[in-house]
Amino acid sequence: MMGRIDARLVELGIELPAPPPPRAARILMAKAAGGFLFVSGQLPSLNGELRYVGKAGREFNLHDAQAAARLSALNVLSHARAALDGDLDRIAEVVLLRGYVNVAPDFFEISQSVNGASDLMAEIFGAVGAHTRTAIGVAMMPYNALIEVEAQFLLT
Repeated sequence: MMGRIDARLVELGIELPAPPPPRAARILMAKAAGGFLFVSGQLPSLNGELRYVGKAGREFNLHDAQAAARLSALNVLSHARAALDGDLDRIAEVVLLRGYVNVAPDFFEISQSVNGASDLMAEIFGAVGAHTRTAIGVAMMPYNALIEVEAQFLLT
């Protein structure tokens, strides 16, 4: 039987990508501890290919940055699903998102960029998708990726 969140994904026409492996770091991509699930920062990659390489305000505009944040958040959810043995219904609340945006010096729409990830959580989880958040503009990212998103979830 399909879970509530999987049914919502189907209703929205959203297919989660396969969870991308770590590129270089020797880390866990997700870890459950103390009733929470922590998912490591995810880049905007699909099928092993980094889709957004460069800076917001130079190679990419706000719309692109939001799309990259959304893709990164989809990767977060794919790792959450894997860590929860396929059961996203175990997520009781989206607690925290952190978004890091690779920005040119004159790009100031950092918070709006990370909205791509925040809006996705609200679409999928509804009221329990409301979360706290940090959005930071940075001078450099691993692999020159446009964005990285990490998350913390409260589990049932």
